Amino acid sequence: MKILLLVSSMHAGGAERVAATLASAWSLRGDAVTLVATFTGGGTCFYSLAPAVELMWLADDPRVKGGPLSKRLRKLRALRRLVRERQPDVIVSFLTNVNVVALLSTRGLGVPVIVCERTNPAAGTSIGWPLRWLRRLTYPWASLVTVQAQDSVRALRDVVARPRAVGVVPNPLPPELPDMPLAARVPAMHGRLRLAAMGRLVPPKRFDWLIRAFAEVAGEFPAWDVVIWGEGPLRGALTAQVREAGLVDRVFLPGLTTDPWRALSQSHAFALVSSVEGFPNALLEAMALGLPCIATDCPSGPREISQAGRDALLVPMSDHAALTAGLRRLLGDEILRDGMARRAAVSVRQRYSLPVVLAVWDALMARAGVSPSEAQGDRPR
Repeated sequence: MKILLLVSSMHAGGAERVAATLASAWSLRGDAVTLVATFTGGGTCFYSLAPAVELMWLADDPRVKGGPLSKRLRKLRALRRLVRERQPDVIVSFLTNVNVVALLSTRGLGVPVIVCERTNPAAGTSIGWPLRWLRRLTYPWASLVTVQAQDSVRALRDVVARPRAVGVVPNPLPPELPDMPLAARVPAMHGRLRLAAMGRLVPPKRFDWLIRAFAEVAGEFPAWDVVIWGEGPLRGALTAQVREAGLVDRVFLPGLTTDPWRALSQSHAFALVSSVEGFPNALLEAMALGLPCIATDCPSGPREISQAGRDALLVPMSDHAALTAGLRRLLGDEILRDGMARRAAVSVRQRYSLPVVLAVWDALMARAGVSPSEAQGDRPR
């Protein structure tokens, strides 16, 4: 089968990581995969790819770089020509802006297009009204629209008029992760214990909430520190908050890590305090590595990943007192942490392994009119 996979960039990011994982898995099983970064030019791909995956940077296409039309129109035309040249059996597109471009570019070509929302459509605030309008216009053209969690389905139907079909497909665990040993629950260097958090330093991640909650309990748990991995525009504000709370030797913001699993494995618990998620990879991977976790019950993903709070502490999204109480419970109960961590690791490694998620994708492609057993170019046109 010939698969054209579209994503905005191949920088560090959750959508990019999943795109790399899927592209490599499909390629290794014998599919011909072209991975196209549509909004950025050439550069370094942050994630490794299987050797047979063809990586293209649409912005570097000569048909995009010059001509009388605007760059947006040149990009639409270049992508349409690429589809005609490659004749894929299916197009899979990640992220709203890329999805709209994919649907506009392929209108009338007869190629099944599966577009993938990467956050809860009702809660996402990262797109403006023009893109929301274009989403509402174009998504009914898609063969299938996917979301990452069941509680996003209704939200999608509320914001998109008459989608042809809606499917749910979670992010897979990277294939190497289920073979890794569980994180050791022994004190790290000098007897310190680490509560880790990870993500872009932006308002929806609400790391200010985590710092505030930890400030309220830090005196009760003198062995615990907080390490927030990531980079973003709120670094200055968060650094100032840490300083004002008197926690410069207890709360650390070391920046991006190129080895997130190692960073998590050297931790003793994990916190996700977001106001919105699509499907939080960091939470999923922390649980898979055997870390006890606390998460806000935000849309969407934490409730499903944690099985409604069975495999992680789940606290109401907008209740700071509940977050503080949950943090106090997590840090103060080693028996709770051990049992929850082991249960979480078994659960997510079973439910979100790459073979399980690939089977979901195969079923979705069949719904979109493409059989995974079809060889390259065999689909009638």
